[in-house]
Amino acid sequence: MAKDRCRKRLLKYTRQAFRMLPPVDRPHILDIGCGSGLPALELARLSNSEITAIDINQELLDMLREYSIRAGLSDRIRVLYLSLFDMEFDDESFDIIWSEGSIWITGFEKGLKDWRRLLKPTGYMVIHDEKGDIDEKLRQISRHGYNLLHYFAVDKDTWWSDYFAPLERLANKTRGEYDSAADIPAYVLDAEREIDDFKTYPDKNQSAVFLLRKI
Repeated sequence: MAKDRCRKRLLKYTRQAFRMLPPVDRPHILDIGCGSGLPALELARLSNSEITAIDINQELLDMLREYSIRAGLSDRIRVLYLSLFDMEFDDESFDIIWSEGSIWITGFEKGLKDWRRLLKPTGYMVIHDEKGDIDEKLRQISRHGYNLLHYFAVDKDTWWSDYFAPLERLANKTRGEYDSAADIPAYVLDAEREIDDFKTYPDKNQSAVFLLRKI
């Protein structure tokens, strides 16, 4: 997937967050809303973890399966077509829950409440979410049975330089390779909408990474 070349530039925040967690031996990680799985693959490279990666986009899940085979990691990454509204895993199944850009689907507070049961008693949760009302999110974290270990922000200038500017260059280059607008790939049109949204609402694209420990 062409856009993944740009998304890989954001993996440094995945690495930063994982390295800020206390060490866990052979952690079982649930990646909620895994998409094409770049964070899941990076987590597998960083640790001896077993990863369950879920999403409802079959095309992206197929890409993750292909990526994991190429990387020699398919034995440690289980890929499931599963909605985050239908996670019927047993209680206390996971050492770490990982959510990069998916908790907004349920809402931050509801995600904290609903996903807590899936964590082992000493489990951790890492959430990369829109920055939004960060003070209220910090209150929700303590209110729903977690200790905040760390959090760090990714500001709009960083999002532009690390992701949107390279994406714009890729979109412009690819668009220039086609004579007919009707032939332009869908991912280019999606990228252009994403870039336009950023330029219209740059503050909305500021984000924060929260590292939590279940109490």
